[in-house]
Formats: sequence, C-alpha cells, structure tokens
Amino acid sequence: MDCLFCRIIAGEIPSNKVYEDDQVYAFRDIAPQAPTHILVIPKEHLSGVSDITPENSAIVAHIFEVIPAIARAEGLTNGYRVVSNCGPDACQSVPHLHFHILGGRKLGETMA
Repeated sequence: MDCLFCRIIAGEIPSNKVYEDDQVYAFRDIAPQAPTHILVIPKEHLSGVSDITPENSAIVAHIFEVIPAIARAEGLTNGYRVVSNCGPDACQSVPHLHFHILGGRKLGETMA
C-alpha cells in the first residue's frame, strides 16, 4: 500500500512523534495551521470517516480517549479544536483516517 500515513507508521518516512501505542500514532503536522497542530491516526488503515463501521469504531473511541491526554501534555489548557476532513470536497489530503488537534492560540470562529 502506498499510503503516506501507513509509511510514517512503518518508520519509512520520518515524523515528529508525540504519542504512540499499539493502536494509535500521533505526530506533528509538517505544515501547521496553529502553534500546536498534531495529527492522530489509527495504525489500522481506514481511508477516512466514511470507512468507520460498527466493527472498527472502537478505534475511534480509543483515539478520542488519547486526544485529551495529548492536549494536556501539550499544555492546551485553554481549549483546542479537533477536526477530521472527509473526502475531496473537504480537502482530505491523505486518504487515511486522521484527526487534527489544533491549539495554542485563540482559533477563529468559522471553520469554512
């Protein structure tokens, strides 16, 4: 598979890792949109939110348990945003499920 994020997980492409366990990998975005911009991805390849099913949704629950721990470790005590783009119209640039943690400053009120 020629998935950029799968290659990062496999160690074939370097990343600035901030968290890893047996199910999840998190690393700093190479083109940050906020002072703190971390991507949280499942190690299992899912192409995006549209691939979440009852059979694999436990990984999403686990990711949402990990996100607050990462945010605390990053000092995001005044809030942060979690975003997942789904498909080309949402500008999903890598077809591997991922969640952006954005924070470190007051974020804009609009997301479009």
